[in-house]
Amino acid sequence: MTLNERLGQEIKAAMIAKDADRLNALRMLKSAAGYAQIEKKVDSLSDADFIAVAQKEIKKRKDSIEQFEQGGRPELAAKERAEVSALESFLPQPLSSGELEELVKATIQEVGATSKKEMGAVIKAVQAKAAGRADGKSVSALVGKLLP
Repeated sequence: MTLNERLGQEIKAAMIAKDADRLNALRMLKSAAGYAQIEKKVDSLSDADFIAVAQKEIKKRKDSIEQFEQGGRPELAAKERAEVSALESFLPQPLSSGELEELVKATIQEVGATSKKEMGAVIKAVQAKAAGRADGKSVSALVGKLLP
């Protein structure tokens, strides 16, 4: 079963459970996936493309949480957190910090990076290998820490 098909089933389950917040988040994900599908001019998104769309939507919500907390709106931040948890169920299991560090070290050797000037190439290679299992912030911080 593809992630797109699973999304359809999750939407039906949220309707039956009358879970309005979860249903709203899932519908927004379906809409974003539909737009991505139109943009790529394909009949259905691959799981990798679907994961990228889900990550983008999660990032939007995390940015909103930060803004709501700074603006003194904890109720809106809590709503966004609930949406994030609903969307995260579509992401693959994230890499542990140890696994990510090993992946970054191996990629640094593979790319032959010797300074921070080559940080972009290393990050790009790590993101390709991680395939959505690590967020950009943690990869960037780790690469910055490990490169001389």
